[in-house]
Amino acid sequence: MELLTETAEGRELSSYELDRKKPMPTLLHGAIQFNIGFEIKSNYPNQFRIASEVTLATKPDGSTPDVVLYPAGTLDYKNDPSRRTDAPLLAVEIQSASQSTKDMVTKLEPYFYFGLQSCWIVIPDLQAILVYDSPFHYTFFHENDTLKDTVLNIEIRLAGIFE
Repeated sequence: MELLTETAEGRELSSYELDRKKPMPTLLHGAIQFNIGFEIKSNYPNQFRIASEVTLATKPDGSTPDVVLYPAGTLDYKNDPSRRTDAPLLAVEIQSASQSTKDMVTKLEPYFYFGLQSCWIVIPDLQAILVYDSPFHYTFFHENDTLKDTVLNIEIRLAGIFE
């Protein structure tokens, strides 16, 4: 049986949500997460190692972004720590219906202090992505735009992410 805890709004949190400090993923969330990885892998096949749900040793309590990008490299099957101490190049966070914009933005400073070069916040309701190059500066992409992450030299069509 799964442990449930009630929030201030009266909604119960599952042990999954408590452990990861994030809402349960939905079909929409999972499809967007997969599409982001697919679009990056399709456009940059040998440049990045793409992974989902990797726990990072960010301060103060760690974090688990929806998608991370590391430089391409061989996987180490003998040493796979439960918390990564090396910063990825990029973290992607997908906003869930229960998360506010403030919830999403508060994740940025720990990511950048950890050493990330870029962070994307996906807003499914707007079919938009905010690309941050620092905790306080972003570029807004939506609808049929081509997302341009100038820090990582990545360009991908939003139509491929939100289809």
